[in-house]
Amino acid sequence: MASKQQSREELDEKAKQGETVVPGGTGGKSLEAQEHLAEGRSKGGETRKEQLGTEGYKEMGHKGGSKGGETRKEQLGTEGYKEMGHKGGEARKEQLGTEGYKEMGRKGGLSTMEKSGGERAEEEGIDIDESKFTNK
Repeated sequence: MASKQQSREELDEKAKQGETVVPGGTGGKSLEAQEHLAEGRSKGGETRKEQLGTEGYKEMGHKGGSKGGETRKEQLGTEGYKEMGHKGGEARKEQLGTEGYKEMGRKGGLSTMEKSGGERAEEEGIDIDESKFTNK
């Protein structure tokens, strides 16, 4: 019995140092917390599976693995998806006003895969007035 207790104490110490010692217990700051997290996550998954049925649950996992935008594009179709993006842009333009929207576009146009627009603007001495980005 003492060795079992000692083992739990060692696991608890590792958990307190940030190590995951229980599968599904990620984020728990102690052995007990990790055990509770793992149990709760398992029960949550089982409950959702009961709600959706086995096939629905499998489909949810399949779609969860793909990009969320792809799922939405399937729902709306290509044209509907483009329209949604256009409406989002127009709404943001209304929030910022024409000048703010243009300024935001200038910054975005400078971005590359390696650097953000802000980093490039700073390096190249391009003045971007971010105060224009606030809603009107």
